[in-house]
Amino acid sequence: MPRFEPHPQRRPALVAGASSGIGAATAVLLAAAGHPVALGARRTDRCEEIAETIRKDGGEAVAHPLDVSDSGSVDRFVSAAAAALGDPEIVVSGAGDLGAERVHELASDDFAAQLQVHLVGAHRLVSRVVPGMVARRRGDVVLVSSDVVRAPRTRMGAYVAAKNGVEGMARALQMELEGTGVRASVVRPGPTMTGMGMGWDAETTGEVLEEWVRWGLARHPYFLRAEDVAAVVAAVVAAPRGTHLTLVEVQPEAAVARPPASGPPPASGAAGAAPAPVPEVER
Repeated sequence: MPRFEPHPQRRPALVAGASSGIGAATAVLLAAAGHPVALGARRTDRCEEIAETIRKDGGEAVAHPLDVSDSGSVDRFVSAAAAALGDPEIVVSGAGDLGAERVHELASDDFAAQLQVHLVGAHRLVSRVVPGMVARRRGDVVLVSSDVVRAPRTRMGAYVAAKNGVEGMARALQMELEGTGVRASVVRPGPTMTGMGMGWDAETTGEVLEEWVRWGLARHPYFLRAEDVAAVVAAVVAAPRGTHLTLVEVQPEAAVARPPASGPPPASGAAGAAPAPVPEVER
């Protein structure tokens, strides 16, 4: 007899931050795997466009407004998703945005606002969804973090603090859920090509990238694609019951270098490497 019942074939999934980036790519990939998906974000029109594409491709998807900084909005989103698709088996928390202020120049209210979205928003989803999962003795919670936890970046102090909080909360949650049948996992993307940070003006972007290069945060110019990270999220939730991928860091692979035709090997630390982009979250 197996130690665990297998995953149900149909696993309703909630994706927060699903209007673009990693969230949108994750919703599409989970739907392609046969899971009904509820897409939530403040840009409901964009979520509905993605949901319509999923439905045209034969999947099952609904869109509903979601602002993770508002407990009432989280309650309405989860209730609407459950009514349309059934009790959630998967929840992916990836909503958020990003500023470019230095810690000492950032107003405390703005600092707190980023914590509200990235950290407290993730907790709102967890506290609303996980008790039902525990009662049903199964489920997957995926918290999208960032490699800034391991390698902090300048001009991202509130984001760095929030993501450290997310991973600390996740570790405590993992300990508390042990033996319940519910898995909490962290997916930690490195530099990812998304819309985050694209609203910065050219001067700010240049300053930020120069600071990151100075601190050694740029190894090569290649970025992850949103669908690359989504594939890891899908793999985490598809892992057979009885296994638990607690933390998966995803980094972009550098291009395979061609050996020189002749002459000495190139010196290490070649100049001109593009700096790393903004790590992903939002959406």
